[in-house]
Amino acid sequence: MPGESFRFIHASDFHLERPLGDLDQLPPHLRDALADAPRSAAAAVFDAATADNIDFLVLCGDLVNPSTAGPHAMALLLDGFEKLHAKKTPVFWSAGVADDPQRWPDAAPLPPNVTLFPKDRAIAVPVQRSGRTICHVIGRSSDGRSTLHVPGYRIDPVDEFTVAIGHGSAEAAALAEGHFDYWALGGRHNRQEIEQGANAAAVQCGTPQGRCLQETGPHGYCVVDVDSDQTTRVHQVECDTFRYCHEQIDAAEVIQVGTLKNLLGERIARLAHENGGRQLLIGWEINVATAEHLSAIGDPDETLRWLRREYGHGTPAAWSIALTVNPPRQFPKSWNDEDTILGDFLRATAKHRENDSRELNLLPFTEEHEIGQPGGLPTTTSSLLAEIAASDRGRLLDQATLLGVDLLRGGKPQLVQKS
Repeated sequence: MPGESFRFIHASDFHLERPLGDLDQLPPHLRDALADAPRSAAAAVFDAATADNIDFLVLCGDLVNPSTAGPHAMALLLDGFEKLHAKKTPVFWSAGVADDPQRWPDAAPLPPNVTLFPKDRAIAVPVQRSGRTICHVIGRSSDGRSTLHVPGYRIDPVDEFTVAIGHGSAEAAALAEGHFDYWALGGRHNRQEIEQGANAAAVQCGTPQGRCLQETGPHGYCVVDVDSDQTTRVHQVECDTFRYCHEQIDAAEVIQVGTLKNLLGERIARLAHENGGRQLLIGWEINVATAEHLSAIGDPDETLRWLRREYGHGTPAAWSIALTVNPPRQFPKSWNDEDTILGDFLRATAKHRENDSRELNLLPFTEEHEIGQPGGLPTTTSSLLAEIAASDRGRLLDQATLLGVDLLRGGKPQLVQKS
């Protein structure tokens, strides 16, 4: 028999306690907007749930850590719940790690329209409209595992549409074993649709506001429409106010265009058009294949300052948060063979590259050896210098090699100029 058509919002990972990251400084003219961005995005979810024709709201974890969030963040969440309570709109909340239900403060009671699912078992809740059940929501809060435990969601079969909600990653095959019509998931900050087949859907809706260069592109929430034949349509609604962009540039492109500044300006114009007038936070990565192309790049620090002056103060702003030059893995053989400090330096870096297990300890290069003592290095800083993570080792060697070549050749390496 045909069922009821209905609509709900699926959102997750507000992280109201966490500011935007990957910023080496806070631009004064953007400071307030940057600080307010996570709250603005979360408020957009509640505004949509209040204003639109929504039957219920599904929240999939990591909304706020009450022990580290300020009063504004807690008030935003609780006020949103109260507004939906006034409209008699149910809220189903599957908590993650940050918003562990066992640590939720007694001083912040939830209104009766909010169902906060327990960690130790799944609960099925019927959603009713005009006295008739339109669907069942099956939820369970995270037990701390990063992977969703699908067998823990087993319920008796029902005729109505089923919405399962949880926090954690999962493969399509595992989710299919649950036999639910829609999986509303949280835990990933970038949106992902998980293939389950023609009659089922599984979506990681992502965070409403990206916070770093690993969270590039649009962010928002999902509006899910289910018709009377139980056909599901998922619409992504963007609500981020700042958008992270990670732009890769080949040094050969710079030579074709003429100058690096021309190419960067063209890219920014394109990004502004593609992202619909949002504030942009851009990380640039320039890949240099051969030493001969280094001259086209110039001084990265000066270029970054120029980008911030030229494009970082517009309305909307395109603020460049980093500009990294990835040097060639091989410099000219004649440089390596020189009986000079430069030659010695390049041969030393080559040895470090050849042996991944070779110790890379930067602590002896500092002048502050009294670790943890007044005037000395903090213990955490000394640990970072003495124990370079394997994931950072290659990039650190690249940047050290590029800096050393630049300094040892007087900032004027033997490079070809564009004719």
